Amino acid sequence: MPRAPWRRRRTTDSPRPAGRRWAGPLRRSSTFARQVLLVRVGRRDGDLRTTDLTLPEHRYADRQRRRYGLDRLSRPSLGVARAEIEAVMPVSPALPPMAYADEATAGSIPLLPGERTMARRMKFGVVNACTLASLMLGMLAIFLAMQGEVRIAALCLIACVAFDGLDGALARRLGVASPFGAQMDSLADMCSFGLAAPVVVYASLAGSVSTAAAAVACFLVAACAAIRLARFNVSPKDGRFFCGVPTTMAAAVLAVTVAIGLPVPGLVLVAGVALLAFAMVSSFPYAKLARLVKLPPWLWLAPVIGALVDIRLTFALIVVGYLVSGPVLWLRQRRTA
Repeated sequence: MPRAPWRRRRTTDSPRPAGRRWAGPLRRSSTFARQVLLVRVGRRDGDLRTTDLTLPEHRYADRQRRRYGLDRLSRPSLGVARAEIEAVMPVSPALPPMAYADEATAGSIPLLPGERTMARRMKFGVVNACTLASLMLGMLAIFLAMQGEVRIAALCLIACVAFDGLDGALARRLGVASPFGAQMDSLADMCSFGLAAPVVVYASLAGSVSTAAAAVACFLVAACAAIRLARFNVSPKDGRFFCGVPTTMAAAVLAVTVAIGLPVPGLVLVAGVALLAFAMVSSFPYAKLARLVKLPPWLWLAPVIGALVDIRLTFALIVVGYLVSGPVLWLRQRRTA
């Protein structure tokens, strides 16, 4: 059978053509180089048109997609979010990050929902000013405690409690309650009652107990206050009872204890501070102030008369009675359930 005319007949003098074994890499590399510099030409309706220079996709560019199953996310049957998987997928430092956020929908969230009139903005500013006043008084209490003015620092904490109750009442009264205000109030409570109150208590216990015992008790107050505030922000609200002692009430108890100088041994004070810290994160129901106000008027005569006789003993009995009311109500609910 005669050979094709376009194929050159190999003689003994001509070298042997390159084999496929070692010419394959050269062929592939040359193909890659040609694709990099290639001007892609498309033919449509008999006319030639040039397109933009494009770099070919690397042969291993989709390995991560296959490895983490991202190529299956395009199917509508899968309810997995693309961003949740690609957030944990390793990204090569040579490649720029890919943004999947819709920039058209991105925008700032208003701090005050609803009608944005000048009157409502002024009311909103007054409420937030009360919150900031509570925060500043808490910091002032820390500064005074560091200088040894423990009684005045305790009075600043009592003023913090007053402003903390005032901002919530004003927000509801003026109709400017907002999620921003709730979060700001929680952060201010952590600074004033979760940090300033333990510092004042630590300064008052200096010299009467060991430094380690006072530091541990105050650390428990700060940690339990943070847990209590975080749990309160994410838990459903109950209109009748608190779940655990509120942080504001615990700080008020500590501040009044320091202000009146309760005459008890130092170790008893440390134990009481630790017990109050654990009561904040407990699951015992404690009555809210609105329910206590609705008590019969004759019940308020006893603490008033007791305060006139001995304010320290009366205060200690009220605090102990309130702390014991939580387990009593819890046992009562368990029996009736």
